[in-house]
Amino acid sequence: MSNPASARPPRPVAPQWQFSRLPDLAAADLYAVLAARQVVFAVEQQCAFLDADGLDLDAWHLLGWAGEGAARALAGYLRILAPGTRYAEPAIGRVLTTPAFRGTGLGRVLMREGLARAARQFPGAPIRIAAQQRLEAFYASLGFRTVSAPFDEDGIPHVEMLHPGAGRPT
Repeated sequence: MSNPASARPPRPVAPQWQFSRLPDLAAADLYAVLAARQVVFAVEQQCAFLDADGLDLDAWHLLGWAGEGAARALAGYLRILAPGTRYAEPAIGRVLTTPAFRGTGLGRVLMREGLARAARQFPGAPIRIAAQQRLEAFYASLGFRTVSAPFDEDGIPHVEMLHPGAGRPT
């Protein structure tokens, strides 16, 4: 699934992108996504929540793979939701970088790719996220602006942020 944290990849990571709907994901790829989401969102963040929220069924899934063959590992992931699914605008969520690939700049690369894919799917539409408040400056550096007061989501402070969606991020 992922490399041990002690075997960090060289900087920067140039992932191989896979952009799929749920029915098009191979079982092993879906398993890698679900396992990574559980590690990051439930175990690392010590957060009990319902990850299988029903939104994956209609989402677009962006997977960033590193390596090939037996060494292939999921390095990053996010999902894109259509307008009207969670918010009036298209949304990006479940953004993660797996532990072995943190500190490589992959999070920024992943979000830029996600914004570009969302812009192609929903031209000109702004993109909304529910960002962990501790990551607000990171998302602001990608062109998002905060549009809500802080709120609690599953015991973690969040803010809603909006990207203008005019194409590639700043």
